Amino acid sequence: MRTPIRKPGKYTGQKPDPCLTPAKYHELQAKLDRLKNFSQPHAIKEVKRLALDGDFSENAAYSMAKGRLRGINQRIIDIEDHLKRAVMIDTKASKDMVALGSRVSVEVNNKQKTFLILGSSETSPTAGIISHHSPLGAALMGRRAGDRVQIKINNKLREYKIIKLE
Repeated sequence: MRTPIRKPGKYTGQKPDPCLTPAKYHELQAKLDRLKNFSQPHAIKEVKRLALDGDFSENAAYSMAKGRLRGINQRIIDIEDHLKRAVMIDTKASKDMVALGSRVSVEVNNKQKTFLILGSSETSPTAGIISHHSPLGAALMGRRAGDRVQIKINNKLREYKIIKLE
């Protein structure tokens, strides 16, 4: 069977954001160890066991096991590359200017909100963790307490006032 040839998409081949906190770095290392020491050996054993059944062209279970092994190997390669390129975020960042790892309290629409600015791979907007590449994160970077930042979101201009840096 011939597989279709597809054009690469807009985000194909993009590398993940290398900015990581030490906690995320250790989480990725643990995931890599689990893949290398548990998942990969089990998948290899399964492929070897199914290969003994003979005819590969009609052995669907073998093809599926081989695909799972390929997926595990690709995840190992991706995580190793991510860890190799990682740039550690200093969570005890400068208290006078917004930088990666800063916790920023802002006022918008007479409400106070607090955001932690980290790399793209660790964002959780509902928990108040935003990326330095997001519109708000990018606008806040390099600013100081007391500065005002205007951001256009959903065709509305919103003004954020930086109250304090923690």
